[in-house]
Amino acid sequence: MPQQSDYFMFRCPSCRTRNRIPQNRIGAIGKCGKCGKNLVTASLNVATPVAVTDATFTETVLNSPLPVILDCWAPWCSACKVISPVVHDIASEYRGRIRVAKVNVDENPWISSNFHIMSIPTLLIFDAGELKETLVGALPKKEILQRLQRLLA
Repeated sequence: MPQQSDYFMFRCPSCRTRNRIPQNRIGAIGKCGKCGKNLVTASLNVATPVAVTDATFTETVLNSPLPVILDCWAPWCSACKVISPVVHDIASEYRGRIRVAKVNVDENPWISSNFHIMSIPTLLIFDAGELKETLVGALPKKEILQRLQRLLA
C-alpha cells in the first residue's frame, strides 16, 4: 500500500470529490474518480504563496482543489512581517497538500469586509470553498500546523 507521502489529495473542481494523485503524476492531467472530469494538477507544484486580489479570490481560494491558508496582511503591519517567513515555510513544506495565498487587505477591501478582518495578521483556512477556521495574530508555526492537521488527513 502506498504511503501518504507517495500521493497528494486533490479536490475535483467540478464535483468537489477528493482524488489521490500519485507523486509521479504531478503536472499531468488526470481524471476524477467520481465524475470523470479532467484534473489539472499543476497547482501541486507551487511552493510559494500565491497573491490573491478581490478579483481572483473565487478562482484562487474558493475553487481551489487543495485546502487554502489565506494570509491577510498589510505592508505597514510589523506582526505581518513576523509571520510572513512562517507562511512561506508552510507553502514550501506543504506544497501539493495546501495552497498558501496572501492578500493585502489595504488593496482588497471586499475580502476584508466579507470576512470581517478586524485585526491583522489573520489567517483564514478554507476547504472545499468553505471557511473552516480563522486564526488571528502572529501565531507560532507549530500552532498553525496543529490547526491544519484535520485538513491534511
